[in-house]
Amino acid sequence: MFYWLLKWVLLGPLLRGIFRPTVEGAQNVPDRGPVILASNHLSIADWLFMPLVIPRRVTFVAKAEYFNTPGIKGRLQKAFFSGAGQVPIDRSSGSAAAGALQTGLRILSEGEIFGIYPEGTRSPDGRLYKGKTGIARIALESGAPVIPVGVSGTDEIAPQGKLFGKVVQPHVRFGEPIDFSRYEGMQDDRFVLRSITDEVMYEIMLLTGQEYVDVYAASLKKGGLTQKAKEIGGGAAALATQAKGRLQPRKDSDAADADAVGSEDAVDAEDAVDAEGAVDPGGVDEPEEKSQ
Repeated sequence: MFYWLLKWVLLGPLLRGIFRPTVEGAQNVPDRGPVILASNHLSIADWLFMPLVIPRRVTFVAKAEYFNTPGIKGRLQKAFFSGAGQVPIDRSSGSAAAGALQTGLRILSEGEIFGIYPEGTRSPDGRLYKGKTGIARIALESGAPVIPVGVSGTDEIAPQGKLFGKVVQPHVRFGEPIDFSRYEGMQDDRFVLRSITDEVMYEIMLLTGQEYVDVYAASLKKGGLTQKAKEIGGGAAALATQAKGRLQPRKDSDAADADAVGSEDAVDAEDAVDAEGAVDPGGVDEPEEKSQ
């Protein structure tokens, strides 16, 4: 109830009146049924504007700390994040990544929309970064279609390191739903997971026009790899080539070429949860590795 009050009465009209967000492809989001919205991630404002331009509720997962902090501040914080369409990660499985996966699957099983940022964290420089394979695992295990989403302008409204930037019109573009049923039962094949993820990122790239960088944004932020990212050439072209072949599963004999496909590493809780709470359950396919 509070979600709809915020969206249609308290916060939504204010955001619409000030920023006048525009939208394309809203008709691609079905009126009912489970859907995964996979978006690029430029700003902490993304999770406000993307759900604002469609009538259905979009649910993200957030750190449990946002919901169990004691005191008046904690209760207000819980009310806001719950009302804004976020739910706590189910940590019964032990890790944030696995918990985000379980929470996402529960949301989809209830016929709702699950929002996810495959990059796992905000872009440090406005470019589009390599996606984590949690999006692929959720798509295969739920059977829900994936709708790529491209958001622009939010990084000017709320730049990193600033509370507020300037008033611009954010734009949200919804692509056509992608059906991955052809890979049913292959959620344990890391090459399939990487191929699906790359296809989703390619579609997001087409929607946003962003330059693609074939490294993880979280790794770049943690390791100071800005120069490495700048030196990577042809990332978008390589991604397009992978997607163009419609991403057929690789044979075990191709394991030596795993780097060309983009083998996925696991993430710990810090990697799974980004700075503002939105979670990408990436890398849950190989929990024994922690190289990101």
